[in-house]
Amino acid sequence: MYMRAAILAAALVGAGAASAETMNVDQARRFVVGKYFSYTCFDGTRGTGRINGDGSVIGTMQSQGGPMRYTALPPGTLRVKGESVCASLRGMPFEPCFNLTKTDAHSFRGSVSGLSFAYCDFTRRYLRPGTVRTTWRRPSSAPMAITPTEAPPAD
Repeated sequence: MYMRAAILAAALVGAGAASAETMNVDQARRFVVGKYFSYTCFDGTRGTGRINGDGSVIGTMQSQGGPMRYTALPPGTLRVKGESVCASLRGMPFEPCFNLTKTDAHSFRGSVSGLSFAYCDFTRRYLRPGTVRTTWRRPSSAPMAITPTEAPPAD
């Protein structure tokens, strides 16, 4: 499961500039880091996720019809190795690297280097603004009063 999550996360890091364009590391970083993506993979795995600037990954993953699971990979999981984006996973004897191809202004495909059939397609999702609550008060159905309803007591 961690290997799949790392492949998906590394593919998230690697997007870039124009239609069907192979991305370099800097283009991938600008296109992906800190943004939210949904993905579907060749084997039926799907989910959502975000890659942070420290190489950590947060998201969800559902493998072949199983339950949707929360996934978090630690800082440094995704890293630059030469001109490639690679994944470092505990317990893996090697670090897989990825080919990243931007397919349009909001999407890209990530595949394991040397295994082009093993890919995931990613599409950027925009979170709705205003989902963060700025006050702890309960919302009221009545409009907020601008003027006082009672005069302050006289001193």
